[in-house]
Amino acid sequence: MLGLKVIFWVCVLVVFYTYLGYGMLLWLIIKIKRLVKGKQSPTPMPADDELPTMTLMICAYNEQDVVRDKMQNTRALDYPKDKFRVMWVTDGSNDRTNELLKEYPEVDIVFSPERRGKSAALKHGLREVKTQYVAFTDANTMINSGAMKEIARLFIDKSVGCVSGEKRVAARKEGEVAAEGEGLYWRYESTLKRWDSELYSAMGAAGELYAIDPKLVREVPDNALLDDFMMSMFIVDDGKRIAYSPNAYAMEYGSADIHEESKRKRRIAAGGLQSIWWLRRMLNPLRQPLVAFQYISHRVLRWSLTPIAMVILLIVNAILVAMEAGTVYTMILAMQIILYLGALAGYLLSRCGKKNKLLYTAYYFVFMNLNVFRGMAYLKTHSNSGTWEKAKRS
Repeated sequence: MLGLKVIFWVCVLVVFYTYLGYGMLLWLIIKIKRLVKGKQSPTPMPADDELPTMTLMICAYNEQDVVRDKMQNTRALDYPKDKFRVMWVTDGSNDRTNELLKEYPEVDIVFSPERRGKSAALKHGLREVKTQYVAFTDANTMINSGAMKEIARLFIDKSVGCVSGEKRVAARKEGEVAAEGEGLYWRYESTLKRWDSELYSAMGAAGELYAIDPKLVREVPDNALLDDFMMSMFIVDDGKRIAYSPNAYAMEYGSADIHEESKRKRRIAAGGLQSIWWLRRMLNPLRQPLVAFQYISHRVLRWSLTPIAMVILLIVNAILVAMEAGTVYTMILAMQIILYLGALAGYLLSRCGKKNKLLYTAYYFVFMNLNVFRGMAYLKTHSNSGTWEKAKRS
C-alpha cells in the first residue's frame, strides 16, 4: 500500500503544480522581485522618426474570405507608412487570395504554387524581408491599432529577441460554448505569460501575433507543427528573451464548435510533444536554470506528464479507497468523481446548445487533457508534414 500512496501523492503534486501551483509560485516570486528591485518604469514610446522599420508577414492558404477584412485592419495600424511593409506569403493557394491581394499596392505578395506548410512559407517570406524587425500574424486575426508601436517599444531592450502579443478570443454571439471555453483558457494563459515575461521570459509565442529580429532566426524544420513556438523558443535557447505585452493583441473568433476546437487542441498537443524533443537541451537546468524552470513548469508538464498523471491518479485513488486507505483518499476520489461528472454534464449541455459556465469549465479542462492523448496519435500520422488543417471559426 505504501508504494501506491507514494504514486498517488506524486500524481497529486504534479497535477496541482501544473495547473495551480506554478501560477501561485510565479506570483509569489514576482511579488518578492518587485519588493527587492522596485517596480520598473516602462520604456517610453519612441517618436515616429525613431521607430525601426517593420514588416507585417501574413502566411496564408486559401484565405479569400478574409482578405478584405484583414487589409482593412492592416491599413488602420498606427505606424509610419515609410517604415512599414505588408507581406502576404500564400502557400499553394488556389482560390482568389492572390487576385484579391493585387488590389492593394502596398502589399508584397510572395507566392509558392506548391503547398508545403507554414514553416516552409515562413522561410520563403523571411528570405524577402528587408526591415529591422518582422511581425507575424494570421489572416483571420485582427490587430489593435497600436500593436506595431508597442512591439517596437519593447525591442528597445536589447535583451529582447522576440515580442509576443496577446491572443484574445471572442464569441460572435452569447452561448457559443466552444469560443467561451477557449477564451477562458486564454485569459488564464495570458496571465501566466505576463508573469513569465516579468520574471525573465515568456515561454513561447503564439502565431496570432509575435515579432522577431530576423537576424536571430534559426531555421525551423519544415514538418514543425508549432512553427511559431519553435521559432520563438530557439531565440530563448540562444540567450535572448521573449517579451510579452497585452497592449499588442490579436483578436479572433473562437472555434465554431467543440469538434473544430478539438482539431486545434490535438495539433497543438502533437506539436508540443514534437517541440519537447527538438528543444530537449532546454530541459537541462545547468545551461539556463531559470529558463529550464519556466519551460518545464509552464509547457513541458502540461504537454506530457500531467495528463498521464491524471489518469494514474484516478485509478490509484480508486484502488486505495477499495483498500480502505483512509478518509482523505475517499474525499479526493469524491472530488475527482464530481469533476468528471461535471465535465460530462458540461459536454451534454453543450451538445444541446446550452451552457453552464462552471460545468463547461470542468468539461474544457478535461477536454484539453484528453486531446494530449489524441495529439500523441496525431503526431504519429502527421510528423512528416507541416501543412495545417484550418479549424472553422464561429
